Amino acid sequence: MTISRDEIAELTGELVAIDSTNPDLVPGGAGEAEIVRFVAAWLTDAGLDVEVHELAPGRANAIGIARGSGGGKSLMLNAHMDVVGQGGMADPWVPRIEGDRLYGRGAWDMKASLAAIMLAGREAASLGLRGDVIITAVADEEYASIGVQDVVRRMGADAAIVTEPTGLDVCVAHKGFVWLEVETRGVAAHGSLPEEGVDAIVKMGSVLIGLEALDRELRARPGHALVGPASVHASLIQGGQELSTYPDRCLLSIERRTIPGESTEEVEGQIAAILERAATADPDFRAEQRTLLVREPFTVSREEPIAKLAYRHLAEALGRGPEVLGWDGWMDSAFLSAAGIPTVVLGPDGAGAHADVEWVDIPSAEVTANVLVGIITEFCS
Repeated sequence: MTISRDEIAELTGELVAIDSTNPDLVPGGAGEAEIVRFVAAWLTDAGLDVEVHELAPGRANAIGIARGSGGGKSLMLNAHMDVVGQGGMADPWVPRIEGDRLYGRGAWDMKASLAAIMLAGREAASLGLRGDVIITAVADEEYASIGVQDVVRRMGADAAIVTEPTGLDVCVAHKGFVWLEVETRGVAAHGSLPEEGVDAIVKMGSVLIGLEALDRELRARPGHALVGPASVHASLIQGGQELSTYPDRCLLSIERRTIPGESTEEVEGQIAAILERAATADPDFRAEQRTLLVREPFTVSREEPIAKLAYRHLAEALGRGPEVLGWDGWMDSAFLSAAGIPTVVLGPDGAGAHADVEWVDIPSAEVTANVLVGIITEFCS
């Protein structure tokens, strides 16, 4: 049975109509409690074995398994349920269709993709497969990815497809990031007593200059063939008490975007080298660094069976070869890959992720759902 345009549009609209704003991004956001109930009930009605795993108050995953008869390979399909805040979007939870486009918060990022894996899971339950098809509707991708981390602690699979929107191309790599802090120390004193005060904000100047030089160096390198070079930037800075006081501390938040092949230790060493040079040049320089959060980059071989299968089925559906590409942003695919699950990313076309106007191309969502069924049929038989 072919999944129709009307089916994907209707289910996407039902999902968009549920507010699932990530509360870690927007205080008081709805979280995933309502949408996880909807997804779990829908998958149960579709014939899958369903579990809901609570992660925190109002935060949960829905896992549905179309169980095979045994002896076949298992495939995990992944999409996240949470969305960012509505921003300046009018009527974010009212799905609107104009031509081939469905508008609303999360339509593209990524409720059409969620609808696609749900419909593909329904089809898998009736295909008589030998391998399991695992539908993972996860929480919190937009913030800390507690959802997919819980999934990989509980289960594995022979391969996975993350259905982030790729415009019907095949994504086999994306960047990671490391968040760090540097804190410089000074000596608080009255502004009229320069011989007693040490200005921690001024001391941060050499760190900022060092970051600028590091960014130039990183971006001058050849980089990764699909995602380009690494980068670093100063994100936030704070310090000082009042105009008439020498500041005794200054705190700088840094984001270092990483590419496949780079390690956290390498990143930390680059920041440490900046601090060491500053200390050598200035005996009054005092600083320390801290690593706050690491999200590893992702890559999978184009020769991996799931990557070749995804490419071939997309090519058959499109009548042309899709592009094999890398992504600048980070996705849950990195956690699945790190858990030893060969993973590829593919999804529909659209625009406006995190923007005030967001839409998904309905025909491409239809293609996504049917391509997933084709991959399932071949991989899990």
